Amino acid sequence: MVAVQSALPPVESLALCHEVEQFLYYEAALLDSWRLPEWLDFFGPTGQYLIPATDKPDGDPARDLFLVQDDRFLLEQRVNSLMRRAAHAEYPHSRTRRLITNVRVTDQGPDGTFGIAANFAVYRMRSGAMDTYVGHYEHLVERAEDGGFRFLIRRSVLDLDALRPHGKVSIIL
Repeated sequence: MVAVQSALPPVESLALCHEVEQFLYYEAALLDSWRLPEWLDFFGPTGQYLIPATDKPDGDPARDLFLVQDDRFLLEQRVNSLMRRAAHAEYPHSRTRRLITNVRVTDQGPDGTFGIAANFAVYRMRSGAMDTYVGHYEHLVERAEDGGFRFLIRRSVLDLDALRPHGKVSIIL
């Protein structure tokens, strides 16, 4: 019989795991209710929002093409645009429902940063059609001054091999 090592986190980090899960669930609730200006507060001045191309999920934003590669300034412009009536792809707003699973804390750094890995399914309902976006998150976060978390990098990696039939990503994944 082969011994299987436990992949469970040490007891002292279970509280952190729970806290991270609650953070991701709250983030999903903000996005599903289109409270994007509040959601934007989860990013510091150097925060990045990344969605690699479907054909290069391990891509490097320094040299590869990304579906979304926003720094804090561009992300703020995206949020402002999505909240306006002129954003025809999202007015009226799509209805979305996010499911977040298999949340794990990874790569705790000595500087207080750590990684978050999780799986997601985002269902988008609009004009009688439903699109499903499935993938995983690879986030890098730090503690915020208020005791919560702040994204340094929020990376949404799609498991889809193409955006068909969706054609585009007009929502925040």
